[in-house]
Amino acid sequence: MDLPEDKKIILFDGLCNLCNGAVNFVIRRDRADRFRFAALQSEIGRQLTKIRHIDTEKVDSIIVIEPGIAYYIKSDAALEVARDLPGYRWVPFLLGWIPRPIRDGIYDLVARYRYRWFGKQEVCRVPTPELMAKFLA
Repeated sequence: MDLPEDKKIILFDGLCNLCNGAVNFVIRRDRADRFRFAALQSEIGRQLTKIRHIDTEKVDSIIVIEPGIAYYIKSDAALEVARDLPGYRWVPFLLGWIPRPIRDGIYDLVARYRYRWFGKQEVCRVPTPELMAKFLA
């Protein structure tokens, strides 16, 4: 699998309205073009999680992969995204001191109820032609 080495890959729940909103939020602010995206439900999403032995029954909302370096799940993934967004680089410094079990507990609570609170789509997001280059196929 040929992944862009200079990009971080955000795997997201393509059915979740909150996750899709987060993807839109990142795309609008990613002025340095640091991120690429793929739905967890896509073939590439399944391959990337399988290679890294990530159980998507336990982590099913957002995963950030830095090819050849590391991957991040749950609250660490959210902080890793903020680290590369102008105007949001302070977030990891502010919230990173909170112990991971507490951060992940809050993350898990939101993830557990995300469909109820924000809704769910019937099919995964299809990017517009203008955004297609930002999504892995």
